[in-house]
Amino acid sequence: MHPLLVGELHLRFPRNRRPLLLALLLVASGIAPLAAFAQTDEIQVYDAVIAPPGVFNIMVHSNFTPEGRMSPAYPGAIIANHSFNGTWEWAYGVRPWMEQGLYLPVYTPYSTQRGGSIDGFKIRELFVRPNAEQHRVFWGTNFEFSFNYKYWESRTFTAEVRPIIGAYAGKWELIYNPVVDTDYTGGLNGLQFNPESRVVYSFNEKWDAAAEEYDGFGPFNNFASLHDQFHEVWGAFDHYGKIWDVEAGAGYGLTASSDKWTLKLMISRNINRKPWRPNIRF
Repeated sequence: MHPLLVGELHLRFPRNRRPLLLALLLVASGIAPLAAFAQTDEIQVYDAVIAPPGVFNIMVHSNFTPEGRMSPAYPGAIIANHSFNGTWEWAYGVRPWMEQGLYLPVYTPYSTQRGGSIDGFKIRELFVRPNAEQHRVFWGTNFEFSFNYKYWESRTFTAEVRPIIGAYAGKWELIYNPVVDTDYTGGLNGLQFNPESRVVYSFNEKWDAAAEEYDGFGPFNNFASLHDQFHEVWGAFDHYGKIWDVEAGAGYGLTASSDKWTLKLMISRNINRKPWRPNIRF
């Protein structure tokens, strides 16, 4: 969504498709957790902006950790310190309330112990309230399903459910993503709570500034001690240009299990102006 890069979300889900949404929620919530605070390819709080129907969008996420954790999150994992990672996020507007996304590739151009590597890919489905910027309150839900190599995540298959709640108040925008992660082990006891939040001040149509927070508390049924939790605060800005949108920021870790300093850069743009629809007949 925005996000670190720039955005996405809304939700007016048609009544005849709500059973499908409920089923997806149940499937995603019946699974389990991620290995303790491994790295991430995107550092972004989702808002309520998605690609218009028939339009493709590309967003390139780049993250660098100049001063981070010196030990792997689990045996064999990429070490955060001095690592550079990111992903190409491809999106397509399916309906005014739905965007289909693909993260391909998820990659690490450089890490101290591995050099460069391809880390996996992700598929996502984002359901939102259409035209969120026209409403004082907006919402949505994002579902992500990942395939990971063992040095990126401890489990090959993981998933995320990201509710989106937000509101506009004049030049201010408030966004909260109470993210739930799972690695399909442990049932409900394995679900991990990793919320994200963002407060944005808009200077004009081209520039805004934001304060963000990213947290990792651990499993819902047994939060980690404060020392072992992940907490980072961020300062970021967005610039909306004629060709490219840019989001950049710097984050500071508040606990021993967080990276001390992290930098992010996201650039994005729509690929086509004229909506395109696949010619599929059944």
